[in-house]
Amino acid sequence: HLATSLPLPSEMDHLRPRIDLIAFMIDIKSKYSLKNVEASLAHVDASFFLGKVCFLVTGVGRVNYCSVEMNAIWKLGEVYCSPVLFCELELEGIRVATAQRLLRMLQICAGHIPGVSALSFGSLMRNSADE
Repeated sequence: HLATSLPLPSEMDHLRPRIDLIAFMIDIKSKYSLKNVEASLAHVDASFFLGKVCFLVTGVGRVNYCSVEMNAIWKLGEVYCSPVLFCELELEGIRVATAQRLLRMLQICAGHIPGVSALSFGSLMRNSADE
């Protein structure tokens, strides 16, 4: 399911499936994109930041057109203890690899991978980013 911002409309709450992962998309060419994500974060339950949120940054292949400071993006990941993934949606190979990573993260967050929890996976992602 896709949403342009949070909170989600409450009139559909009874029909909404369980939410296992929230991927916030930030277009590096749009300051509005970052502002929208920052405003939406206030509507996410704190328990989701225990491994069930990630930030997906698109447009990274066009560094010359950046409107968003990379430090602001890294700070979001750090403050919310959530992984930051970078991709270029215009390149099919990278788009497919990113989709596969997101699917794997979703499987872990949904509890479909025995022995790996969303919390331990999030910790592993943060540790690998630090190295």
